[in-house]
Amino acid sequence: MNLSTSNISSIDKSIVVLPFKNLSGDASYEYFSDGITEEIINALTKIDTLKVTARTSSFAFKNKPTDIRIIGNELGVTNAVEGSIRIAKERIRISAQLTRTDTGFLLWSEKFDRELDDVFALQDEISLLIADKIRENFGHIEIEESLSSVQTQNLTAYQLYLKGRYFQLTWNLPNLEKAIGFYQKAADFDASYADPIIAIGWCYAINASWGHMNREDGLKKANQYLDKGLAMNPNSYTGYFAKATIHFWGNWQFEEGYRDLQSCFKINPHFSEGMEALAELYTATGFFDKALEQTEQILKINPLSPNHYYTKGNIHYLQGDYQTALGSFENSLKLDNSFTLSRHLKVACLLFLKEKDAMLAYAKSFLNDDFVAMINAIYGAIHHQKIPEFDETLMSENLNLMVYWDFYYLVHCQKTDAAFERFEKMVKERIGQIINFQFDPFLVPLRSTQMFKELKSTIFKGIQATTFSIEASKTDNIPSFTQKESDELKNALDQILGREQAFLRSDLSLRSLAEELAIHPNRLSKFINDYLQTNFTELVNGKRLEHFQKIALLPENSHLTLLGLAYESGFNSKTVFNTYFKKIAGITPKQWLKNNS
Repeated sequence: MNLSTSNISSIDKSIVVLPFKNLSGDASYEYFSDGITEEIINALTKIDTLKVTARTSSFAFKNKPTDIRIIGNELGVTNAVEGSIRIAKERIRISAQLTRTDTGFLLWSEKFDRELDDVFALQDEISLLIADKIRENFGHIEIEESLSSVQTQNLTAYQLYLKGRYFQLTWNLPNLEKAIGFYQKAADFDASYADPIIAIGWCYAINASWGHMNREDGLKKANQYLDKGLAMNPNSYTGYFAKATIHFWGNWQFEEGYRDLQSCFKINPHFSEGMEALAELYTATGFFDKALEQTEQILKINPLSPNHYYTKGNIHYLQGDYQTALGSFENSLKLDNSFTLSRHLKVACLLFLKEKDAMLAYAKSFLNDDFVAMINAIYGAIHHQKIPEFDETLMSENLNLMVYWDFYYLVHCQKTDAAFERFEKMVKERIGQIINFQFDPFLVPLRSTQMFKELKSTIFKGIQATTFSIEASKTDNIPSFTQKESDELKNALDQILGREQAFLRSDLSLRSLAEELAIHPNRLSKFINDYLQTNFTELVNGKRLEHFQKIALLPENSHLTLLGLAYESGFNSKTVFNTYFKKIAGITPKQWLKNNS
């Protein structure tokens, strides 16, 4: 399956960090390898102009031996990080490599063997090395001095937090309770560690929103933990995201939710769950164009998320474009055929598209007979203007259904009083998807009633386009070079790369070159990109190629191999040398030498 339509040749500064393999010989360390992977993903998302595949799509390939080129095409990225982790006693060994997905070309690889306590610095080191290699090979990006967001140096607390995260990300009730337990232990080991406090608040918010605990008590607890955590770490984007979900989904406070999401994006503008929440907020308030625009952006960084395809389908569904919506729901179900929301709304689309046989067949595949009977009755009411004979035994008292078939059944049986009684209760309790009631096609019979209009006015009063003004994204704030500065830097580069032949050093990097020039690496990168119209690797390899072509024609070097001469010219790999030579010269080194001898 290939759901990505991106043109891979046009996306250079893009990367997926694939789940690091646990080679410790102990499955209980799986949480640790997953946690390290996620931390590197989070670190790289701090680089504003680097497209980093979100965790959901990255982890779709966990334990799947898939060709790296297929992964690149599936995700629309040109670079992939792979790695492994081995923990033995008090030591950690991490292997990591960066590969081009379009060619399979290895850009960088390294092995690290450290004390386990060094894992915090090591995560940052690996993230910075990856970012450096992307910049050297594909052009300028701004890289901060540190990319890691880990807020503790207590290894035990960190391990407990990662265990909690491991269970939280399964998103089922028993594991959420386990997650809270591990998070609490992490906070006990390090009282200054904000992340587990924030995570506890997030878990309570989820439990309360899903109806797994008293809503009022749950949201109160969630806010207490989140407020405490954000006071400890005001730069926690997940903290602001969790606050936003409470405001938006928990209390239908749209402006407050929007403000918290903006705070989240100021810290991490590429957080896909926050982007999806913003799309859902736009959807609920009727700004469908903004919602679709946001969803398209999400799918670029998280193309294998069934939830994102559901979100996109729901936007089209609420606008009455059932055929387009159906395509999105089917894409969602290709990724996860048990994704409940997409299942229900696929039935709804088939209903409105008058595909009765397909509707009933699909509904029977996952719904009980009572729901199928209600759906069939609703179909008749909508398409044949036939008021169903009401059967009270079909009704459910469960208000937390993904799609409210029994509520719709009341509406189309013209049990208006009972329907409004249930409607008001769901609105009062802020039950899930009913937030989209003003656009719900099943509620057309109620839209002209005074009670519906009053509920709509109460919930959405004052919401307009200016309520959700988009803040400008971050811009490159490095000042331009003056003519004098650019001339001086160009002369300094000519000196060190020309007369001093620094390119002969195979370990030369942009950072080490910047150090020799006494300039910040970000500034040197920008100069090479903007003023020399190239990237570091092309600049240095160009010098190496020129040197190789000079020494290869010297009679005194005729006894040396071409590869030996390439190494003497600063190339550190046969593949790099041959690939670059053919790219520039159009022929192999051997053919070139024959033509020029």
